[in-house]
Amino acid sequence: MSTADLSGTVLAIFGPTASGKTAVAEAIADTIPAEVISADSMQVYDGLPILTNQPERATALVAIWPLDHEGSVAEYQRLAHAAIDAALAHGRTPIVAGGTGLYLRAALAELDLPPAPQPGARERWERVYDRLGPEQTHAALAERDPQTAQAVHPNDRRRVVRALELHEAGGSLAPPRDRLWSQETRHPTLIVGLEVPKPLLDERIRRRTEAMFEDGVEAEVERARHGPISKTASQIIGLREIAELPRADAIEAIALATRQYAAYQRKWMRRIPGIHGVVAQSGPAEVAAEIVAFAPAN
Repeated sequence: MSTADLSGTVLAIFGPTASGKTAVAEAIADTIPAEVISADSMQVYDGLPILTNQPERATALVAIWPLDHEGSVAEYQRLAHAAIDAALAHGRTPIVAGGTGLYLRAALAELDLPPAPQPGARERWERVYDRLGPEQTHAALAERDPQTAQAVHPNDRRRVVRALELHEAGGSLAPPRDRLWSQETRHPTLIVGLEVPKPLLDERIRRRTEAMFEDGVEAEVERARHGPISKTASQIIGLREIAELPRADAIEAIALATRQYAAYQRKWMRRIPGIHGVVAQSGPAEVAAEIVAFAPAN
């Protein structure tokens, strides 16, 4: 891989869960000066390394938040930009690897993101919605944010509440600029998408789910549930299933939820502009070599 030059370039590796993103990123980092940076909305949480499949190798933005932390894309974006800029300043290639599409775009671009809501604001607006009802609450939204109100149905409780919460924090569900799907990035960037045939990916997901239980994920989840867990952390696939279901049923439920999430990630991948698709059926070293081949030669 020494024939290619990635200096000054951000390398982004996206793909569905179990496609091998972390292993490929680490294989590249074994051959060039690089810093691997996670773009995974669940691996940012500490305390669940098995359940969130955290890498054993030190990786930026992994296990940085306690489970009671209410995470936001805006906060992650600040941290990711700092990590990328630091790597480039030290002459290292930032390898942003992960399967959370919004986190990936936030790391690579300057997204117009809503501000973080005030603590308790969502619960307060939920009580307002339940007390006043859909029509009156929607009318209150229309007074504050007419553009968003036109796009949100009064009966959509979740979005009406979220819109009011954002408006109170100085944001909007209808921001004036949307660069989510643009090709504009903060630095020269090579974006790669790992493609794995669905039958093989389903098999990998099943094996990984079973391996989590062999590695002690049930005890890990039990320890985590003894403390407070934020709303954002509670979305981690497997937390509820392991707590509420017998082992065999939990394995089936987690595998199914993970396959559904992988399908969602594949849709994200098709919408990322300028992405280079790489079939990731072979080993990490072979896939890494193909990815680096996209870079210009020395």
